[in-house]
Amino acid sequence: MIRVGVNGYGTIGKRVADAVNSMPDMELVGIGKASPNHTADAAAERGYDIYVPDGREDRWEDVGMAVAGDIEALIGASDIVVDATPAGMGAEYRPVYEEHDTPALFQGGEGADVAEASFTARANYSEATDKDYVRIVSCNTTGLNRMFAPLHEEYGVERASITLVRCRGEHAVISADPVGLPSHHGPDALEVIPDMGPVMTMGMKVPTVRHHFHGINVELDGEPSAEEVRDLLASQSRIHVVDGDLGIDSGWELQEFALDRGRDRMNLYENQIFEDSIDVAGNQLHLFQSIHRESDVVPENVDAIRAMMGEADAEESIELTNEVMGIGDV
Repeated sequence: MIRVGVNGYGTIGKRVADAVNSMPDMELVGIGKASPNHTADAAAERGYDIYVPDGREDRWEDVGMAVAGDIEALIGASDIVVDATPAGMGAEYRPVYEEHDTPALFQGGEGADVAEASFTARANYSEATDKDYVRIVSCNTTGLNRMFAPLHEEYGVERASITLVRCRGEHAVISADPVGLPSHHGPDALEVIPDMGPVMTMGMKVPTVRHHFHGINVELDGEPSAEEVRDLLASQSRIHVVDGDLGIDSGWELQEFALDRGRDRMNLYENQIFEDSIDVAGNQLHLFQSIHRESDVVPENVDAIRAMMGEADAEESIELTNEVMGIGDV
């Protein structure tokens, strides 16, 4: 059994903790949490041991919430730690993980230099094998790499241009994110699949929640039909080609789609590629896809744990993760 600590229990951390807790080959040691709020109460209700920053124990005692120890105790008790702390804090924690000789897995809010490799299971699983520090790329980049990997293997990706419409519910305006090009997603995609052609990504923020949308143009080294591309993408276990007959064209409808199929927290771990958007003219592929920002990186974290610990190859890990989490059943 791999003993896993999850440091940080926000949007990603709580989903990773649930996923780890469900795996037959993993044991969740506990979660790291800074504040005794409602999400901490929910973690306690799920039976998770809670570890807190040193010196903050009194805050938890004041509200009657039990803690198992401090964050360093969580790190010391774990074979590996998934760092799901807010962006930038992972780099601050890395020296602590090193001090305890505990491997750590970081999220996409950290820079590439925090880790020895950047990871997407479908694209470069073996790059994380026996590494001590690995970064899961962002939700958007994870979705791009899942799409790029089979296209590049089958046809070759000569170049790509992507417009990312990113949900940021706290903003009341549409804005460039960033104005300078490219956004970080293109360079991060090439960290994972370095032999592709150039990838230009342009980001925008819009006042909505949960689902990012991508407008995608890929120049292929080949001229497949739209049907061939559709079948290739549909064959990927973490890509769901949304049947055009379902009448889905928005993130709101995808939330309902997830709820109606019993997905916890409306999780859609798979890329959602809209069937009717897939178009090929010569070697130019265009399509729309949606990425659930809260959950698509969760199975990647589970697979990266196994890769880093040398416990399974890519096919074995991805198959087990998918089976346990119900990925591919939509």
